[in-house]
Amino acid sequence: MHQKFESKGKVCVTGAAGFLASWLIRRLLLSGYHVIGTVRDPGNNKKLSHLWSLEGAKERLQLVKADLMEEGSFDDAIMGCEGVFHTASPVLRWLSSDPKAEILTPAIEGTLNVMRSCKKNPSLKRIVLTSSSSTVRARDDLNPNVPLDESSWSSVEICERLKIWYALSKTLAERAAWEFCKHNNIDLVTILPSFVIGPSLSPDLCTTASDVLGLLKGKTEKFHWNGRMGYVHIDDVALSHILVYEHENAYGRYLCSSKVVDNNELVEMLSARYPNFPIPKRFEPLDRPHYDFDTSKLKSLGFKFKSIEEMFDDCVASLIEQGHLSSA
Repeated sequence: MHQKFESKGKVCVTGAAGFLASWLIRRLLLSGYHVIGTVRDPGNNKKLSHLWSLEGAKERLQLVKADLMEEGSFDDAIMGCEGVFHTASPVLRWLSSDPKAEILTPAIEGTLNVMRSCKKNPSLKRIVLTSSSSTVRARDDLNPNVPLDESSWSSVEICERLKIWYALSKTLAERAAWEFCKHNNIDLVTILPSFVIGPSLSPDLCTTASDVLGLLKGKTEKFHWNGRMGYVHIDDVALSHILVYEHENAYGRYLCSSKVVDNNELVEMLSARYPNFPIPKRFEPLDRPHYDFDTSKLKSLGFKFKSIEEMFDDCVASLIEQGHLSSA
């Protein structure tokens, strides 16, 4: 058994305490990897206790300090790793005085700082970057009859005009990563998840889990339910990262989304499934273009997605278990 763990090698996961990173680390440890996770404060036991409780953590997890905005701070964490999973990315707070500066600079510069550290590491085989499906769908020429695939890129001009700062930050950060890796001959693969749903390993809810909780409690103001959205299980996102890291023929970008539905389809499904929760019956119709995702590229590697019902069932069970939601 010990030999199996040795053979999987050492990898780095940035932003280790995050929603996705925690799941990714869980899956990497279960697969037998030695994981170096970067966090802002390795001494914050309250925030990191869920990582230390993971199976294999005591034997094969190290948490080290690194800061996205500090060049060189990832050098020690990345040196000697064969793979780097860059998941860390700023999320915009609702009450922000300068959203553009708060999210764009950290996303782009943070990504480049990680890439610069990767360039110094002679052991590196591949980087897997967590991007977003928002990097493909902010366009004004959407054809409702043609699903979006990895060849599509969001329009910077549209993102700026509509102030879609998250999509803009992910688009510019991914483009910067591709340019850097091409220039430095580094093997990069990117995963583009849609809206990620599922159980949270950390007791502190991330933005997406808070949004789901609000929806289940009947609140819709200030939330991300903006017309039509793709959804994907958190475990599928973690597993897809490992798949493209391990698969020799993986290349380029990979959309990661189980199903795209309209808001009203979603609340209809949720209301039928959870009749005891005050879920809104309908949303105000939004004039948003119809689109779907073509995920055949990831499926061609043998990937199968969990259903939208399963991801919400798992999310609700987790919210109840952690005391955020009553099971009434």
